[in-house]
Amino acid sequence: MNLNETMRTLKAMGTAQNVKVYKRHGAGDNLFGVSFANLNKLKRQIKIDHELAMKLWSTGNTDAMSLATMIADPTELTAETADKMLKDVSYGLVGDLLGGVVAKSKHGLAKFKKWSKAKQDTIRQCGYSVLSAMLRDDAAQVPDELCLETLTRIEKEIHNSPNLARQAMNGALISIGIYKPKLQSKAIAACRRIGQVIVDHGETNCKTPDAESYIKKAAARSKK
Repeated sequence: MNLNETMRTLKAMGTAQNVKVYKRHGAGDNLFGVSFANLNKLKRQIKIDHELAMKLWSTGNTDAMSLATMIADPTELTAETADKMLKDVSYGLVGDLLGGVVAKSKHGLAKFKKWSKAKQDTIRQCGYSVLSAMLRDDAAQVPDELCLETLTRIEKEIHNSPNLARQAMNGALISIGIYKPKLQSKAIAACRRIGQVIVDHGETNCKTPDAESYIKKAAARSKK
């Protein structure tokens, strides 16, 4: 499929109800409202097409950008392109999806270290999303020492960080506790010192998970 065909398909798949839902979660006006079930169908149809992914991303359309992260080839992603793509992110979900792509590239650790220290909300959010994705995909690629440093930084900075970043930092805290079993007790101790993490989810039913409970439940499931 070329760009025009893909955009026409996305437009046809969109619904007014999904537009309303996505806007409540922070998406802008440039979207069709395509469900993730349909995005995944398109992903399976297109498979990997990095050139098309970059064209879709450049449209600025939320659905096209989401699909772009699904068909992009992380091995073709350059550090410069990752930085350029990040500048286009204004919606938290797209930031998480981009983080997943960067995590699979050779630039994952470097981008986490750089982006997670940024003051801008979406950049910091994406940085921590990269870490969470790397831990989920293959925890061995993330050094324990870096995770310990990150726990300390999260504990120190999370309550004073921007809204989306707080959510992503809480997610990274959970990921360290789940995917780094040797660090689980330290992650839980950090959770207790941090206390409740408040995130404004707008006019949605979303809730920020309690990190300690989430880690313990995941640990219990893994033992079954």
